[in-house]
Amino acid sequence: MAAEERLAARGPLAARLRPTTLDDVVGQRHLVGPNGALRLLAQQDRLTSLILWGPPGSGKTTMASLLASTTNKHFVSLSAVVAGVKDVRDVLEEAKQRIGERGQGTLLFVDEVHRFNKAQQDVLLPGVESGLITLVGATTENPYFEVNAPLLSRSTLWRLQPLDLDDLVMVVQRGLDVEAFNADPEAVQLIASVAAGDARSALTTLEVAIAIARGRKQAAVTTQDVVDARDGVVLHQGEDEHYDQTSALIKSVRGSDPDAALFWLVRLLEAGESPRFLARRMVILASEDIGMADPWALVFADAASRSVELIGMPEAQLTLAHLVIRLATAPKSNSATTALARAKTAVQAHPGARVPEHLRDSHYEGAKHLGHGEGYRYPHDDPSGWVKQDYLPDELRGRRFYEPSTHGREAEAQNWRLRAMEANSGQDDR
Repeated sequence: MAAEERLAARGPLAARLRPTTLDDVVGQRHLVGPNGALRLLAQQDRLTSLILWGPPGSGKTTMASLLASTTNKHFVSLSAVVAGVKDVRDVLEEAKQRIGERGQGTLLFVDEVHRFNKAQQDVLLPGVESGLITLVGATTENPYFEVNAPLLSRSTLWRLQPLDLDDLVMVVQRGLDVEAFNADPEAVQLIASVAAGDARSALTTLEVAIAIARGRKQAAVTTQDVVDARDGVVLHQGEDEHYDQTSALIKSVRGSDPDAALFWLVRLLEAGESPRFLARRMVILASEDIGMADPWALVFADAASRSVELIGMPEAQLTLAHLVIRLATAPKSNSATTALARAKTAVQAHPGARVPEHLRDSHYEGAKHLGHGEGYRYPHDDPSGWVKQDYLPDELRGRRFYEPSTHGREAEAQNWRLRAMEANSGQDDR
């Protein structure tokens, strides 16, 4: 007991600041806020087995413990890294005794559940299926790839998000209160910005920065203390610089300048920007600014984004560099972006537009008696793969939303369409 008390007093700041109630949790309001789904389920003792999927430092372990205390279930924790099949069987046997002797359920928290092998996951199945235990698995990996399908089908999946800047500022301020120390506002913002959504990382940086500041006989943590606490792996930038540099990266890629794109990518990464955020922005750009000129750009960006999630930093820098060079040197077209905007305008202007009779579903009994599908022409019946036919509602007949560019693969696709139209120029309008 004395050892536990001393550990609680001297342990890492992140451990000492671990919330003790759901009200203390920072972030994840969609799950444990006043009307959060998981909070409501726990308060009604209606929790079923679940998987918490989210990045490091988003609160998975803390949330599992608090959910157990809210539901009055006995909390048992296993780490998939060190636990074996015997450990799982022991937990199930103890859970059976507990429910029989005291009528108390068991919430089993398995950290890094994706690290359980198939045999270990299979041992859990009967207990999860019967309700003997309520499993709460935590993973940083996509559970659809890493968790056995039978176990996943018996669980609900909840996605945790990285903490935003305001949440991290709150976490840092709580750390300062516990340490009874001060920090310059710029230093607080810097710690929050370089933590990349990870509360544990923010508190670790703060703890080291406070120790450095105290060693220097300072009254408050400065930005230099933060930089030193991270071994110089940070560039001081405020919120304006973050948005300006992100804008510069996007515009450099859009402008087909791979050198400038690489510069701004490295500048953002050195400032502690989240690689997930940068990958996400490039996925958006692949459709917004490259689009039909190189349809494979989106596939490439999506693959790179998944690679960033898989390998993490610092190796993810290479993937991101590969991605921005690929996108910067790709042909550009914003035709999909402008076509989408035009189509939205038309939908809003004609909310009652009806599907033409020849395009309506004719597969169900009685549909043909209603005229559904009558007059429809099947494009594959024509050697060119195209037939002249109206697909828009009557009031929008002839409208064009998509205007192809003359760049890259888009020009090839448009040339095919024009050749097919020319080959069928004698067809009657339908």
